[in-house]
Amino acid sequence: MGAIEAHGLTKRYGATPALDGLDLDIAAGEVYGFLGPNGAGKTTTIRLLLGLHRPTAGDVRVAGHDAWSDPVAVHRQCAYIASEPTLWPGLTGAETLDYLANLRGGCDVAYRDRLVRRFDFDDSKKVRALSKGNRQKVQLIAAFATRSALLILDEPTAGLDPLMEAAFRDTVAEARERGQTVFLSSHVLSEVEALCDRIGILRSGKLIDEGTLEQLRHLSARTVEVNFSGPVDLSPLRQLDSVGITDSTDHHVALQVRGEMGPLLSVLDRMPVTTLDSREPSLEEIFLVHYHSGPTS
Repeated sequence: MGAIEAHGLTKRYGATPALDGLDLDIAAGEVYGFLGPNGAGKTTTIRLLLGLHRPTAGDVRVAGHDAWSDPVAVHRQCAYIASEPTLWPGLTGAETLDYLANLRGGCDVAYRDRLVRRFDFDDSKKVRALSKGNRQKVQLIAAFATRSALLILDEPTAGLDPLMEAAFRDTVAEARERGQTVFLSSHVLSEVEALCDRIGILRSGKLIDEGTLEQLRHLSARTVEVNFSGPVDLSPLRQLDSVGITDSTDHHVALQVRGEMGPLLSVLDRMPVTTLDSREPSLEEIFLVHYHSGPTS
């Protein structure tokens, strides 16, 4: 049984399609990154996972329970962090954490105290006096302290500074070690790249690619930077079908290479190369390839 199983999941609001035939199969203990531009359908997907909206077609099961017909059972198994924290302004941070724990039926209090220290959170202040980042800390601490089997996180680091983003990554790593499942929707591509076992890319309501970072690299070119000891003739490089020149000077060339490196290395072997640097495409580059390519059929 997967942590999240969606088949043909579709949602329309009137005549407007928000999600179109989404299939997901997320295993227990997996950290899954969910990417897409604004309006791609990420928030709609989360609302369907939580049983807040009814699917137009298809179905979704969370921890073995139908999200629409049995949302209470789903909510017992998961904790949710919203992109925009909505809390009670008159309560202090500590009172809010206690209230959320009581709504849940309890939490790991010792771990919650650790998280309060890790996120450098002053829980004596009233919520109305907290910045957005500190309100987000309330959600993070409350959700992770539940030790829920499934964590559904929608832009969880919005408003956090880089030190707190590092604390978040440590906390997700601990959740993975405990066998918890994390569904992470984020615009912070470096965060997804660092944390996630698999990544799904959503565009216009459709899942257009999915896999490990290594699997997703099949559409993107490797970047190669070459320095020479003197001026060179670049025409042999231009004759390679799999190589594109993006920048060049007398002593330097930047290349984009698709496919095998062998043909390029054979040509470079006959040139006065002093240094060569090669790197795989980042998740940001992969995402932009999908975002700027034409619409799917």
